Amino acid sequence: MESTLQEKNSRTKKMMLWFAMISMTMTFAGLTSAYVVSSSRSDWLTSFELPTVFSYSTLVILLSSVTFYLGKKALNDGRLVAQKLLLWATLGMALLFVYLQFQGFSQIIDQGYYFTGAESSITTSFLYVLVLLHLAHVFGGLIVLSIIMIKTYKNTYSPSQKLGYELAELFWHFLDFLWIYLYVFVTLNN
Repeated sequence: MESTLQEKNSRTKKMMLWFAMISMTMTFAGLTSAYVVSSSRSDWLTSFELPTVFSYSTLVILLSSVTFYLGKKALNDGRLVAQKLLLWATLGMALLFVYLQFQGFSQIIDQGYYFTGAESSITTSFLYVLVLLHLAHVFGGLIVLSIIMIKTYKNTYSPSQKLGYELAELFWHFLDFLWIYLYVFVTLNN
């Protein structure tokens, strides 16, 4: 009976996460659709290029997904020291990703493009909205990652008890996929 309740609890939590990720996907689908529609405006920038630092941040977030995955693999194998090191690597790369994103914004501002005001353009305003909204979700992911790290150090997770870890990993991979989608989308639609 208890394992049945545990299985139901696990399925419920996974389903809730999937609903949340689907709703986030729909938000970004709407924004990218608006981006495409707006690109036909006469004031749309056709010569704007993303700063190269966004390419570096894409590589970093990809690597952070790899380390998160390897951390779960280490947990499954009972290699707790390796799991902790891989979680620290994931956190470090996540923070580096955020830093690189702000560097990208800094370079956009250095080019003379702002979010609002006389120096803004519809093109860069869309870019700011897409990236900042993704960063808001990354900050949520950082909170989740921090909770996972705390619980890891409290020995909450084991190969048989890892639901929270799996949910966090799934969300992190989702954030990774979402950024890659946004990066490729903006790169191809400029």
